[in-house]
Amino acid sequence: MLANFLVPILDDGWRFIGVFAGLTFIAALTGLAWLFWPLLVLTLWSVYFFRDPPRVVPQDDGLLIAPADGLVQMVTQAVPPAELGMGELALTRVSIFLSVFDVHVNRSPCSGTVDVVAYRPGKFLNASADKASDDNERVAIALRRPNGRIVGCVQIAGWVARRIICTVRSGQPVAVGERIGHIRFGSRTDLYLPPGARLLVASGQRMIGGETVMAELDAATAAPRPASEF
Repeated sequence: MLANFLVPILDDGWRFIGVFAGLTFIAALTGLAWLFWPLLVLTLWSVYFFRDPPRVVPQDDGLLIAPADGLVQMVTQAVPPAELGMGELALTRVSIFLSVFDVHVNRSPCSGTVDVVAYRPGKFLNASADKASDDNERVAIALRRPNGRIVGCVQIAGWVARRIICTVRSGQPVAVGERIGHIRFGSRTDLYLPPGARLLVASGQRMIGGETVMAELDAATAAPRPASEF
């Protein structure tokens, strides 16, 4: 547990940590024990929530990597958001639910060029609900690979999360595993696989953003890979 506190912190998190730490210090000076302990817990939780641990990113260009930490809540066939430009046919969608205890940094699932970054306002339903993909506030990111195919990654707010941070812009090249943003506090990340990709995860499986291999791209033409590599 201590190792989770001894990691880099998101720049965006320092102001929250500073506010809670300052209030905790004031409560300690004034002897308000009933206020000190809850504020101390909030300070420590803020450090834990905004942690940004380094990740060992697989460098095989034929793999699709988890864009977020969390639990694979559902795997389904769904039409991607229109703003992604992935067409009107249903594609495999993998939904990763991030609890308030997960690392909330989002990472690029593959290398490529950011084709689209589209914000859409919406509701703040529970991020675990299926309709959150359609109804909730979101930021859709389309990544165009060198072969022209698109991978869709969508940051979705939840009923606790009220702020989506996206740090990439249209036309920007990104590397696999590169940080592309984060969401405060508790949320969901949807990944839309391009046709022909072979899914390697299932519902209920826990993801490590930037490390877990989620799919094999162009599986029809790729050489077989030993199961131990996944």
